[in-house]
Amino acid sequence: MHVSRKLPLAEEETSRTACARVVLRMGVDEKSGERLSGAVLAERVGWAADLVSGMVGALLAEHWNSTDVDVLASGKDAGDRTLPSHAWMALRRLGWSAAPPSDIRVNDRILRMAQESAGRTLRSAKWRADLTAGVLASWPNDPAKRTPQEWAAVRDAVPQGRFLPSSVIKSRTRQAAAFARKHGRLPVDVFELEPAPRTARMLPLSACDRQQATIARAEDPGRALLRLQLPTRPDPRSSLDWRWVACPITLPPTIGPGAVLHLPTLRIHHGAHHGTGIVRVDLAFTYAVPKARPIGHTVALGVDWGLNTLLSVGAVRLREDATITPLGAGAMFRAAGVLAKQHRLRRLSEHLHAKAEQYHRLTTGDTEHLTEHPLTAKHQVLTQEIRAVSARRSNLNDALAWAAARWTVDQAIAAGATVIYVEDLRSMEAGGMGATMNTRMSQQVRGQIVDRMRHLAAEVGIAVVMVPARGTSKQCPRCLLPLRHRKAPDRPTMPGWKWAICDSCGYQGNRDAGAWQRIAARGITHQTKTATDRASGTLVIGSVVDELEAKAVVVTPATVTTSRDRSKTGPTRPRSTRPAPRRREAPSPTGPPGPAGKRPEGHAHTDRAGLPRAAHRHQGVTTISTPTSRHKPRGAALGAGFHLHAHAPPPRWAQPEPDAMSDMGSLS
Repeated sequence: MHVSRKLPLAEEETSRTACARVVLRMGVDEKSGERLSGAVLAERVGWAADLVSGMVGALLAEHWNSTDVDVLASGKDAGDRTLPSHAWMALRRLGWSAAPPSDIRVNDRILRMAQESAGRTLRSAKWRADLTAGVLASWPNDPAKRTPQEWAAVRDAVPQGRFLPSSVIKSRTRQAAAFARKHGRLPVDVFELEPAPRTARMLPLSACDRQQATIARAEDPGRALLRLQLPTRPDPRSSLDWRWVACPITLPPTIGPGAVLHLPTLRIHHGAHHGTGIVRVDLAFTYAVPKARPIGHTVALGVDWGLNTLLSVGAVRLREDATITPLGAGAMFRAAGVLAKQHRLRRLSEHLHAKAEQYHRLTTGDTEHLTEHPLTAKHQVLTQEIRAVSARRSNLNDALAWAAARWTVDQAIAAGATVIYVEDLRSMEAGGMGATMNTRMSQQVRGQIVDRMRHLAAEVGIAVVMVPARGTSKQCPRCLLPLRHRKAPDRPTMPGWKWAICDSCGYQGNRDAGAWQRIAARGITHQTKTATDRASGTLVIGSVVDELEAKAVVVTPATVTTSRDRSKTGPTRPRSTRPAPRRREAPSPTGPPGPAGKRPEGHAHTDRAGLPRAAHRHQGVTTISTPTSRHKPRGAALGAGFHLHAHAPPPRWAQPEPDAMSDMGSLS
């Protein structure tokens, strides 16, 4: 299959581009026939990446200013012509050229890769520049605590600030405040606040053509062949120092036989077990997926956010008579142990940063013996440890986001839902609940979970729509009146307000269960108001319409009448009047002590002497005792790991008849 061939699509299909990570294990020098090991291949790729990253650094240092970034982001050149979409072509149209050192010989495709990397970085800086400009233009009286009026002003000054997480604005404010304390004034823009970003050692082969790199599938659909030119020395002097190298690639199972491969990006990875590094390949591919519909849904999955219970989900059905009924009791994804480990790493990172700052102040004060200061080596060790802890936090967040997103999409598939309605908390302000609770809420990975949820849902043609969160936890899903919240009756020792009671209709249940019903009902009644956000390209429901909201009432399964004819059509099956025989007519004979011997008479179990755990709990709604101890996730304080504390029970979705409701029971 050639990379330039168009992907054939059916009427109800659309194309989707994804990326898979593979590793280059070996290569073959096509001119000499020499077999290159993974270490030699990583060395040659590293030489090429060093040449590219050097030119990228020079381009960024030259054009890291507001004028050039605004010109590139405007999409117009000096002649008012539209700039090309490829970054390297746009930079050449603007006359921003890259050049290697005078004694180095590279072809034009190497220059393209440098310009492509620099152009992408400069384009991405536009968002940070606008964000910083908005924060500086609406600088508050007290940077540590904005008033509601100041929050409204900064969101109006920042592009798309209505749905911007408050943590992003806070972090940019702290950065500018630190600059003001150091220099006695606010920065002019982000380019004074931040230096030019570091350049990554990578080769974006997507900016090249067949004269630099090619990729094609082999006869085996699970393998492909990547051919590219690599230098034979770190400072190539002529074209003879560049050789074609053929690298076989084993494709992962996620790349189907009908997918179209694109030229990848090569990166050098230095892990703990790879002294010389390995070559990682970010392989992009395009494949066909079912087309997701924004409207026309009858079964929807609602998603509510929480803290220890990270996700609460459940499905509802829109019936022909316009009534909405729940499909079962829903399910919950708990990540208390994972979040506890995340907070423990955050505290460790803050402690290391504080020590590093102290060492930095002590060493910078002694300019005479700066290189020989005894704390210099300790500061370097702390810097490496900070990077390691940051990598652990990033990996943990990434694993949690993928696990939660995969689990949520699996719930939608199992329930037969064609849309997932997610509570929109992008602009939620975490404040007024104490330092610990505010920090926990601001450290959530909601954005990562939603992004991965969209990626996985697109595989099966399920739409993901953001729904306004106003009133979803405060209103009753049956009558839309305010609820009363209290401690859960089955967990009297756990603090909180997880149980919701409606004094009007008598509804009571878990607060999160009522929230996902409200979210799903609101989304399915407002599905005609679904629109595509221009900035992000995602599906959102912008506002709540009162007429449609009045119809977003979830009807209890007990009130749904069935149309199935239950009339008697034949004689009743006779039942035996003979009672069931006893299990044992005589007592069991005595046996030797110990595990050997026969089971005693009756059905009593021999492996449990006490009552089940639930028998000791208070089951009544009004019999709630005062908490006696704090909730501690089992093993969380000892760092038991990710999989022990990411609890995701599989849903028992029933397959109901057309007019029957399923009863899945509680999965909490």
